[in-house]
Amino acid sequence: MNRIAENLASVKERMVAAAERSGRPPDSIKLVPVTKGRSISEIQSLLAAGATDIGENRIQEAQQKYDPIHSFLAASNTRKCDWHLIGHLQRNKVKSALEIFSLIHSVDSLRLLAEISRRTEVLKKQTDILIQINTTGEESKFGLDSEDVFDFMEKSLSYSSVRIVGLMTMGVLSPSPETNRPAFALLRTLSDRIKTEKYPGITMQYLSMGMTDDFEVAIEEGANLVRIGRAIFETTV
Repeated sequence: MNRIAENLASVKERMVAAAERSGRPPDSIKLVPVTKGRSISEIQSLLAAGATDIGENRIQEAQQKYDPIHSFLAASNTRKCDWHLIGHLQRNKVKSALEIFSLIHSVDSLRLLAEISRRTEVLKKQTDILIQINTTGEESKFGLDSEDVFDFMEKSLSYSSVRIVGLMTMGVLSPSPETNRPAFALLRTLSDRIKTEKYPGITMQYLSMGMTDDFEVAIEEGANLVRIGRAIFETTV
């Protein structure tokens, strides 16, 4: 077994343990390996080891990887993987994003939502998105303020070609995973409150939170999409 396969197996074991601690079935949590900066051969090893999803931060990098990875999957008779956009999306890149990604994690403004809707209508399809929330209060981070979430949800109802299927957040960089527990708990609370409002067409299917340094805490707080890169691709973390 190669290094990436071993690391992937280790991460999945940790996910199972965290799920059991939170009283949830392990198969209810999806791993999104973050492949930013990773080579085609590394991603091929990842997919050969059983990964079914890819998370990319930048449109241009994803475009460079998409065809080689698609060809690899076709040649190996492997099921098509789902591509997740986990980085900030600029409005002028929406058209390109819709050509690649199954789920956009990082919608953080009505202007961006409107552009995704406009482009989606041209394609005669629906696009699944997550709304990014700034749960840490850091000015350097993208995302809606938690106080603005419900107003955003009300206004989003005008864009029927876009389906809001959950929320996303990013924790702070910290040596202690526990530092981000309040931020993750806040996202879960917001999700629960949105569910009670029963906005038509809006579901809280996903909570995307947790990365290499804190994904176990995120799972304990309700995450069912975790975005992990270093723990899979690097020798030591």
